[in-house]
Amino acid sequence: MTAVSARPDAAPAASSASRPGTRRHRSPLPFSPWHLLLAPMALLFAVPLVWLALSSVMSNAEINRFPPALWPSRLDLGGYRYVLGNAMFPRWFANSLLVSLVTVVANLVLGTLGGYAFARMRFAGSRLLLGLMLATMAIPFQLTMIPTFLVMKQLGLIDTLGALIVPSLVTPFSVFLLRQFFLSLPRELEEAAWIDGCSRLRVLWRIVLPLSRPALSTVAVLTFLSTWNDLTWPLIAINHDTQYTLQLGLTTFQGQHHTQWAAVMAGNVITVLPVLLAFLGAQKAFIQSITSTGLKG
Repeated sequence: MTAVSARPDAAPAASSASRPGTRRHRSPLPFSPWHLLLAPMALLFAVPLVWLALSSVMSNAEINRFPPALWPSRLDLGGYRYVLGNAMFPRWFANSLLVSLVTVVANLVLGTLGGYAFARMRFAGSRLLLGLMLATMAIPFQLTMIPTFLVMKQLGLIDTLGALIVPSLVTPFSVFLLRQFFLSLPRELEEAAWIDGCSRLRVLWRIVLPLSRPALSTVAVLTFLSTWNDLTWPLIAINHDTQYTLQLGLTTFQGQHHTQWAAVMAGNVITVLPVLLAFLGAQKAFIQSITSTGLKG
C-alpha cells in the first residue's frame, strides 16, 4: 500500500517539472555566453580601423620606423593638411559621391521593377531569364572587364563619370534580393488593392514599397559600399585627374620612390567615414532584411 500511495505523489512532481510554464535555470552571467566569443572577434576586426586612425595622426618618419610605433608620440595632422590642401581632393570626393548616389538610386528603381516582375509576374521564359541573370553573378569581373571597356568606348563614355555609372545602373544582386523579399510578402494585400482598381505600379508604390524598407535599405547600403570602394574599374576607365574618384585619387599619394604614408592614412580615414556612417545608419534595417530574405525560392 505504501508503494501504491507514493506513486500518485511522484506523478504531479514529474508533471510539474516538465510543465512549459516552469522556471528554467538562469545563467550566472549577466550577458549571453556567445558574447565571450563575439567580443574578442569584434576587437580583432576593429584592430585595422584603430591602426588606421592612429597612423593618420603620425608623421611619415614615425610610420616608417621599425619596430613600428603602436601609439603616436605626438598629434601630427600633417597628413590631413596634405590631403585637404590638395586642390583636386574636393573634386575627387564630389565625383565619388555623385557616382555612388546615382548608382544607388538607379539600383533602387530598376532593381525594384525587375525584382517585382520576377516575384509576381509569370511570362514566357521568366524562370530561364532569372537563372541566366543569377548565373552572371558567378562570372568574375576580370572576364567582363574588356567587353565592358569596349562597350563604353563605343558609347564615347571612356574618361567620363558615365563610364563608372552606366555598367552599375542595375545589378543582378539587387534584383535577386528584392525579388526574394517581395516573395515573403503576403499576396492578399496586393489582391485587395487590385480589387479596388489599383494598377500594378500603384500597388507597387502604395502597398509593396512601404513594406520593403528593410530590403531597400540593404540594397542601398551594399550598392553604396561597392561603388564607393571600387578602384579597379575607375583605374581602367578614367585617365584624366579631374574625373578621378576618391579611391583613384588616393593612389597619387603613392610614388615609385616615395610614399606619403601619413596622407594615405588620413585620406583613407576620410574615405571610410561615409561608408561607416551609411552602414551604422541602416544597420537595423540591414539585419532585418537579411534575416527575412532568401527563404523562399
